[in-house]
Amino acid sequence: MLARRRVIATALLAAVVALTACSPLAAPSAGSGVPEGDGPLVAFYGDSYTLGTGASDASLRWSTQIAESRGWREFNPSVNGLGFVNNRGTYGAGDLPDRIITQQPDIVFVTMGLNDNFSYSRAAAEIEAQIAIDLRRLREGLPDARIIVVEPFWYTAEQPESLGIIADWVEREAASIGADHIAGASDWIAGRPGEMAADGLHPNDAGYALMTRLMDEALVGLGL
Repeated sequence: MLARRRVIATALLAAVVALTACSPLAAPSAGSGVPEGDGPLVAFYGDSYTLGTGASDASLRWSTQIAESRGWREFNPSVNGLGFVNNRGTYGAGDLPDRIITQQPDIVFVTMGLNDNFSYSRAAAEIEAQIAIDLRRLREGLPDARIIVVEPFWYTAEQPESLGIIADWVEREAASIGADHIAGASDWIAGRPGEMAADGLHPNDAGYALMTRLMDEALVGLGL
């Protein structure tokens, strides 16, 4: 195992659990349809940090910035509060892998796991199993796609022990399906109040700009 996270204090953990990472901020308006064009189609399977909640406009979220800079067509049906286990079926989100497979994208980003920390104490085994189920579904449904699995994002300087465990499961299952893996993403904006929106949970425009820069560097390292 690759456990490497700091253990969060009990009082802070209680506060974080109470937040459940579901912001009162509305996500910026953006369609989740498939844009026209000739560029590669890239799908994003994620939560609010990939949906762009906290940004002043959807065009400023990291996924859109990364796609536009590379001439990719973005399909982004990400959902606030979504996890491998958390909120599955809520807002019609339970079948996001199927929705992605239906589009037959050339590249798939998986940026999940943050919200599952809030269910870890009661659903650890389910989370571990669902990570494997989701990633294998994507590989089986998209045998020729390049799949990029990103370490779960996080937002506080102190991190729960569960984050490292979930990150290890994500990395392990990424390797099992032959996906690329981007490590270190849980530290990208964690504990940086200047990059957080008013709710203290989601990136603001500066936060998404930082995520874009770091994601771009990671993708260049993967040859993308």
